[in-house]
Amino acid sequence: MWKKWKPYIISILIALAVGGLAAFLTRGNMNVYDTLNRPPLAPPAILFPIVWGILYVLMGISAAMIYEERYEQEVTGALVVYGLQLVVNFFWSLIFFNMQAYLFATVWLALLWVLVLWMIVRFYKIKPIAAYLQIPYLVWLTFAFYLSLMVFLLN
Repeated sequence: MWKKWKPYIISILIALAVGGLAAFLTRGNMNVYDTLNRPPLAPPAILFPIVWGILYVLMGISAAMIYEERYEQEVTGALVVYGLQLVVNFFWSLIFFNMQAYLFATVWLALLWVLVLWMIVRFYKIKPIAAYLQIPYLVWLTFAFYLSLMVFLLN
């Protein structure tokens, strides 16, 4: 039974670790959000760790599904795109909260959005359900782009 669940557990833990490390490294600057002029529709700060926690779990499940399709030629390439978007994801919060470089953070978020879309396309070719699990992530990034852009414009 462990063999069946091992890739999922490891993959979820990797995704959560990326998010957790980013949160740890920005912990001293998270209060910046409360001091910003925020746009309409800006959610309360407490919502972000809940949403990101769910998204990281979905990312991990999706990546494990792709990993298990070892016979597919595309798997390595798809997982490289997955890893790349995780790296870009990690640095966004450092750019936004620690550097407070809101325009750069918005551009970085656009890059992340493109990478996630690319990942979804790659995942879909291998296992469509794995791609579908990434759609909430892409939707959230679209909303985050709006927030980030408006924070830049309002501050």
